[in-house]
Amino acid sequence: MISLTSTTLKTMSPPPHVHPISKTTTFLPSLIKTTRWAHITKRPTTTITVRAQSMESSQPYDHRESTQTNKPLFNHNPTSLKIAVIGFGNFGQFLAKAFVRQGHTVLAHSRSDYSATAQKLGVSFFSDPDDLCEQHPEVVVLCTSILSTEKVIKTIPFQRLRRNTLVVDVLSVKEFPRDLLLSYLPPEFDILCTHPMFGPQSGKFSWVGLPFVFDRVRIGSGEYRNDRCDEFLGIFAREGCRMVEMSCAEHDRYAAGSQFVTHTMGRVLERFRLESSPINTKGYETLLNLVHNTAGDSFDLYYGLFMYNKNAMEQLERLDMAFEGLKKELFGNLHEVCRKQLFGHTEGITESIIGDKQEEKVPKFLPPSPINNNNGIDQLTQTTHQASKVHSNGVSNSSATNGSLKLSTETAR
Repeated sequence: MISLTSTTLKTMSPPPHVHPISKTTTFLPSLIKTTRWAHITKRPTTTITVRAQSMESSQPYDHRESTQTNKPLFNHNPTSLKIAVIGFGNFGQFLAKAFVRQGHTVLAHSRSDYSATAQKLGVSFFSDPDDLCEQHPEVVVLCTSILSTEKVIKTIPFQRLRRNTLVVDVLSVKEFPRDLLLSYLPPEFDILCTHPMFGPQSGKFSWVGLPFVFDRVRIGSGEYRNDRCDEFLGIFAREGCRMVEMSCAEHDRYAAGSQFVTHTMGRVLERFRLESSPINTKGYETLLNLVHNTAGDSFDLYYGLFMYNKNAMEQLERLDMAFEGLKKELFGNLHEVCRKQLFGHTEGITESIIGDKQEEKVPKFLPPSPINNNNGIDQLTQTTHQASKVHSNGVSNSSATNGSLKLSTETAR
């Protein structure tokens, strides 16, 4: 049995009567290499023997659920599938190239006319979904946007498809399309929810090592149905993807903390208008690349990640709290000692200038403060005492009073 993970290949040396035809023939790209020898005999026929030996190892899955069975991801002899791509935009074309490259028959349908592009890629384009479904594809791949998924599903004439058709979605959220497919699809249809966690930008040159998440939501019994599902997954495994099997709910929880946060930071930095400089660091180059990758995606995708993933709001609030907390920590570290070191001399000069100005602003015509002028109070007291003496010597009461008021007024003046 041949394992699909990276293994060490042990080839047998050819017998003396065997002559090598080709040195190395790639059986599974980047995974296994085999050597073929032709046994030359006196008979007119030629027999080709393929010998390959590999070490047993676990399947190339990351999640614990994928290790429950030792069944390989796809058959050793891959078969051609007839795959219909509904939504032939950038991402649909991106996937169709890989399907064609691996020898599968690809059909396509989209609201826009991509017939010229499809012809260049070796894809049969159908402007009418009824005509597409009458071709009876074995697999239907939904490559629509998140926001238009339900509308597109309602327009598919499922009655024209085979009863056991496998329907696959590749949306960036998983619980939302899973529920839609379970609601609208006939119960005989198979459902496979997937998410290639890369796109035309990040997977432009290679898919090796890039994560591909999938959940076998509903796969009917029978060897054909299981083999067909495995063969479709094998397309991505042969391209070198890191296959990760997990439930749709787990995917959305993880994706909110990774993909949604990544898109959020990329769009924030895009509005920040980062620009390249002659002294870019590696970290700054990473930020520029992040902006470039996220800016290539439509805002509808970003809005869909937020709208149709119930975990996105929590992550957005956490980002906001983290930014506010960072600002408080920065401003909180400006201690009084640091302020005095920076502004202490200036603050001292400013206080002395302000103090002098305050003293100059005191009105000259105001009476002196009682607290600082006890002599004036004593003088008033003595004047009142003299007035009382005049009254006691027989001066009229009114005269004494007038005299007292006169003296008091003069004293005040």
